[in-house]
Amino acid sequence: MVADTLADEIDRELRARGTPERATKEKTYLKSGLEHYGVTVPDLRSVTKAVGRKHGPLGHDQLVAAVTELWAVPVHERRMAAVELLDQNVAGLRSRDIKLLEQLLRESRTWALVDSLAASVVGNLVERDPKLGTVLDRWATDADFWIRRSALLALLGGLRRGEGDFDRFSRYADAMLEEKEFFVRKAIGWVLRETAKKRPELVYEWVLPRASRASGVTLREAVKPLSEAQRKAVLSAR
Repeated sequence: MVADTLADEIDRELRARGTPERATKEKTYLKSGLEHYGVTVPDLRSVTKAVGRKHGPLGHDQLVAAVTELWAVPVHERRMAAVELLDQNVAGLRSRDIKLLEQLLRESRTWALVDSLAASVVGNLVERDPKLGTVLDRWATDADFWIRRSALLALLGGLRRGEGDFDRFSRYADAMLEEKEFFVRKAIGWVLRETAKKRPELVYEWVLPRASRASGVTLREAVKPLSEAQRKAVLSAR
């Protein structure tokens, strides 16, 4: 099968590029329970693209099979490669694949896998099929903070372009604003920061009345693109 061959080739190339020293450092930094090969992100992306080109365009079923094959082995770089394959072939995904993506997100348990999956892959799918917004609504109240973070980051792409569903983000972020979980706080600030690069007034008007409720990490990110006067007003309101 193409999927098995592709996964095996990616694995072989990743092993060849890894180093024990980097593997140890990454495993410690990410507090990871997975095996690590110690491959740099540029090398990982290069390997995934090169092997993908060798096999030609992947059909939907081939893509899903290859991703599943890579993910099944608990190695960090294999799972990173699965995310890269999804990102590189995201146009071939269908709305029903949200179930697979949710499974991968639940099994990720690290920003190093969650963030690309949520922002680049899920985000693309939701933009193409707005009905999937109901899935994000469910994720936004999930017990798993990585899934809540994913609901926020899935809206990042459109908002970063000066478009997107700020109303939906506002609902999610407002409900999560007083959370103690760092990765949720950081995600709210990250999305606000990127939104403010195109629409600073929108973000300023949203953040100012909520400054006393927001965490420091959220506000520090959110105000970065704002004017000096706006930053002072927000930080003073906290």
